[in-house]
Amino acid sequence: MNKKKMLFVYNPKAGKERIRSNLLDIIDIFAKAGYEVTVHPTQEQGDAIEAVKNRDRGFDIVTCSGGDGTLDEVVSGMWMSKTRVPIGYVPAGSTNDFAMSLGIPAAMHASAEAIVTGREYACDIGVMNGDTFVYIAAFGLFTDVSYLTKQDIKNVLGHMAYIFEGAKRLSEIRSYHMKVTADDMVIEDDFVFGMVTNSISVGGFKDITGKHIKLDDGVFEVTLVKFPDNMLDMSNLMAALLNRDIDTEQMYCFKTSHLVLESKESIAWTRDGEFGGEHTYVDIKNENKALKIMVPNKN
Repeated sequence: MNKKKMLFVYNPKAGKERIRSNLLDIIDIFAKAGYEVTVHPTQEQGDAIEAVKNRDRGFDIVTCSGGDGTLDEVVSGMWMSKTRVPIGYVPAGSTNDFAMSLGIPAAMHASAEAIVTGREYACDIGVMNGDTFVYIAAFGLFTDVSYLTKQDIKNVLGHMAYIFEGAKRLSEIRSYHMKVTADDMVIEDDFVFGMVTNSISVGGFKDITGKHIKLDDGVFEVTLVKFPDNMLDMSNLMAALLNRDIDTEQMYCFKTSHLVLESKESIAWTRDGEFGGEHTYVDIKNENKALKIMVPNKN
């Protein structure tokens, strides 16, 4: 009997190196399920993209373990490769928003089991100026910290409340004048924060992206937060954002499969918590059901 072949890409540094103590058990779970496992520990940023893009054609599945950034790289590598196979994900990061959205267990052994006993699920991914993202592209407040801090301090979106606390004066908060075009709508305004998401939670906060979200419906949830007039508005805004109380005076929230954001100045973006470059023109498209990922069977 021919064994199925698995490429297992993992980030040794993710989530306080959680994977190290679980690595052998995880590989054992895969081996017991009949997989011949090739292990690739990533050495630096971008390594997982190359490993997946240039992999041998014989692999039946590519599995990864790390934070959302590792998953993002594996998806990018799969998107660039000529043959696409299902992706398995063993979350080992600090917040693991996308895994939570897909119902993938947080416990590493349970998520490894779900890869070999679960089912394929075709979900959407985003393409921003040609680069893929799995669940979020964002700019503005509390996004630019994640790539200024040490590599180990990941997914700064989880510290939203803390950073709002730190921005005690409006003078410390930057706003960005942008023109946003989506479907038949054109918006021009000053924004302190914006996110384009395909996720039930961001930074560990559930419902912040909206209610009744589907990850395979071909549309993103877009949230654009306007520049507040005063600090009281700022704290109200924070509460409204976290509870997804849509206040049209303070934010725009809509769904779309394609949007373009234009600005005179270069604006820094993050994709899945990693630095996504500085841009004056951003084109974001939803690629419907482009990613096959293993998820637990429904009970």
